[in-house]
Amino acid sequence: MRSCLSKFINQKRRRFCASLVRTYREISSASVDELWQQVVNFTDVSWHPLLKSTNVPYGLVPKPGLIFQAVTRFSPIPIRIFVERVNPREMLSIRVLALPGIEERITYRVESTVCGTCLSYSVTLRGWLSPLIWSLSRPYVDRVARSLVEAVEKAALQAVSSQKKSINDSCFDF
Repeated sequence: MRSCLSKFINQKRRRFCASLVRTYREISSASVDELWQQVVNFTDVSWHPLLKSTNVPYGLVPKPGLIFQAVTRFSPIPIRIFVERVNPREMLSIRVLALPGIEERITYRVESTVCGTCLSYSVTLRGWLSPLIWSLSRPYVDRVARSLVEAVEKAALQAVSSQKKSINDSCFDF
């Protein structure tokens, strides 16, 4: 009788716990190293559609256990971000601790393919607030991977154009 009752209670609990998982993939002409440097650079989040700023010192390399604060574009109240797992030049997994009642895990994966470099951005929301948070943040989450790739490619293009300009300037110096 107890086992039937506990199964019934567990089934009732599961109905109220929602889980949303989405994965976005983008192909880039940038190298794995360039994409990875942008992913782990928590001081520059100007490309991110959700984050406005962080309190990470410049040059800090993320390691598992690192906890830092970030301010979103929606509110001035800081959220905490916990680095769970790091495989250099491959994968970064973080957990966002914003509100009680929701758990958000984000995973960035960078891998080299025949067509270029593939960036995979996965978001997992769990908790009873996840449908509400997902409905508010989905338009912004949809753009994260694309914005990251565009920022890296734009920086690479600017570096190439500045090198060409400096070479042209030095060629005409007598």
